Amino acid sequence: MSSPITLTNSISQYLQDPFLRRLYDDIKAVGPLRPIQVDITHACNLRCDGCYFFSEQLDLHKAPKDEAEFDGFIRQEQARGTNFVTVLGGEPSLMLGRLKKLYDTFWLIVVTNGVRRIPYEGFENMPIAVSVWGDHATDMQLRGNGKLDVFAKGLKNYKDDPRVIWYYTTTPGNVGEIESVVSQIVDNGNYVGFNFYGDIAQIGGALDHRRGFGEVCREIDRMIARYPDKILISSYLTHVISDGKLYDDKWGFDVCCSLSNNIAKNEERFLNGKPYLPHFRAYNPDLVTTRACCRSDSWDCANCHDTWAHLTWIMVNVEQHLGSKQEFTNWLITTYMFHLTGRIGDYDAGIKLLPELHRRLSHPRDAGKELEVGGDARVALAELVYEVL
Repeated sequence: MSSPITLTNSISQYLQDPFLRRLYDDIKAVGPLRPIQVDITHACNLRCDGCYFFSEQLDLHKAPKDEAEFDGFIRQEQARGTNFVTVLGGEPSLMLGRLKKLYDTFWLIVVTNGVRRIPYEGFENMPIAVSVWGDHATDMQLRGNGKLDVFAKGLKNYKDDPRVIWYYTTTPGNVGEIESVVSQIVDNGNYVGFNFYGDIAQIGGALDHRRGFGEVCREIDRMIARYPDKILISSYLTHVISDGKLYDDKWGFDVCCSLSNNIAKNEERFLNGKPYLPHFRAYNPDLVTTRACCRSDSWDCANCHDTWAHLTWIMVNVEQHLGSKQEFTNWLITTYMFHLTGRIGDYDAGIKLLPELHRRLSHPRDAGKELEVGGDARVALAELVYEVL
């Protein structure tokens, strides 16, 4: 263990690097993020195998029919200080009027299945995460009921659309499809991110998450090396998800940060000393009830390889990343990529930095040992986390 340090002789030292200083200043200029997650509708035009939304029967929480209720929800969240929304469903493209209201009010990212195109007019700068679960045959089987080529439809709908990041939900047994899927997306003029399939439907075989994602991560690293200007996820994040570890902490409820702040059973977690997102809530489609975490009230953490949940785990744990310049760089770039994904700050300038961002990252196994931080530094670091998040 290193001896206790102060904020001044760690971060200030690392920020003598002009590139890191630029990233840090861009993040600081935005101010604190206060995120929520909203299921904008209970309806969907697909029934994907293993979709948590329907597996957890979240569609039983019906979206309000009265537009005044939706407007009231927006006012409520403005009053609470919310400024970033992850919009899910159901299928958000079925509720364009309400999506527009959220877009006009908050920073947001919307997750869509790609079947119905979200128009450009009125949503010009809205980041759109389009789902894909494999190459055409795999995706058709899992999402198109063996009949609809959802991937092909999404590629056609979002050809050369600068708003789009494809979120490719990878599976352990379909590693051989990654290169083809990524190449098609890049050729389509879009960016690529990744998610990791949790086999909650217990389909098994190629979809069994218990096989591990080590090979998947190595293939993602290869795609980053091939397309460094098109991959919008850090190698550091993908390996943290695969390993299920962040320094000495193991992934699970005790460290998850994406937990609703108004759920009684989460109170014990909030008191255990591990950092979390104090503002976060995951709203069901009724916009009144919330679920315990970003997925459900009964989600098995052993099945959870969710990119956003693990990303926030890294972001709030800045303290653990001060042991070396490389560790701080891993944290800073991963956080910066989140801002890029949500188009928070100067996106046009930031997206040009992608190749250098990837070049500066290291694998978490190469990072230094966990750092012990003293009392005064803990106070300063808590203030830093508040300013960033």
